[in-house]
Amino acid sequence: MDKNAKIYVAGHRGMVGSAIYRKLQKEGYTNLCAATSKELDLKDKVAVDRFFEKEQPEYVFLAAAKVGGILANNNFPADFLYDNLMIQNNVIEASFRNDVKKLLFLGSSCIYPKFAPQPIHEESLLTSPLEPTNEAYAIAKIAGVKLCQAYFKQHNRHFISVMPTNLYGYGDNYHPQNSHVLPALLRRFHEAKEQDLDEVVIWGSGTPLREFMFADDLGAACLFLMLHYDQPDIVNVGTGEEVSILDLAHTIAEAVGFKGRIGFDKTKPDGTPRKLMDSERLHKLGFRHQVNLKEGIRITYQDFLEKIASYSLVK
Repeated sequence: MDKNAKIYVAGHRGMVGSAIYRKLQKEGYTNLCAATSKELDLKDKVAVDRFFEKEQPEYVFLAAAKVGGILANNNFPADFLYDNLMIQNNVIEASFRNDVKKLLFLGSSCIYPKFAPQPIHEESLLTSPLEPTNEAYAIAKIAGVKLCQAYFKQHNRHFISVMPTNLYGYGDNYHPQNSHVLPALLRRFHEAKEQDLDEVVIWGSGTPLREFMFADDLGAACLFLMLHYDQPDIVNVGTGEEVSILDLAHTIAEAVGFKGRIGFDKTKPDGTPRKLMDSERLHKLGFRHQVNLKEGIRITYQDFLEKIASYSLVK
């Protein structure tokens, strides 16, 4: 991929898209194009077609998506299914018709079955039922994977798909109802410190194991795969490392400076006991993450502090 090649990052203001954009800039790619959701509604096929015809990108990173936590996914399944289908269909089809050399589609680990064997291998896709609470989002992402594979098979278009693990980092979502576990805990420990509370109580037993990756490591992995991977088979992107929710809570408390106790409400559900991605396919290609969890949380907390006002985190 030439440093002057025209590259379009769809969703460049989101946590993942911005990480990809930063990595491209850092590596000296100078001909980047992007558009905000106000400038370009990716659900609008005519607008997307017009954008591609004007910009003529040679490479596309498709990181745009409608995202949300369990509550949002469960309450608005039609929105999550329709919006994501429209976004990815329009961008992938426009990439095909405008002769994009290569496209990288960002999926999600939620595409895998609820009870997939651990660690989750790429071949687990469509082997058993999905997690019901985010089924609509997962189905849309699976359709995106299959569409990329169909263009690869039928038209020999180099459209590849990447499935990241749980992410956190710059520009994360800290909404009290719609955020994921790591940013949610970071906000709770910060507020407990600010209010001088003695204890933070967390749902469940603290024993479930989870995998987390700093979003900028995913950005680096996406560029690596764009440069070095050219197969229709999906690729998991994770660290290969897991941490208990209890240990995660202690790490966040230390980063925030919370000195109180950590309690657990064992009447609340734990969720899946373990969720770890098998990232051997990626590791064998030669890519490994660089930011460990402790350092990543420290960086993320500093970003949180700098953006409290603009994120309206106190609401």
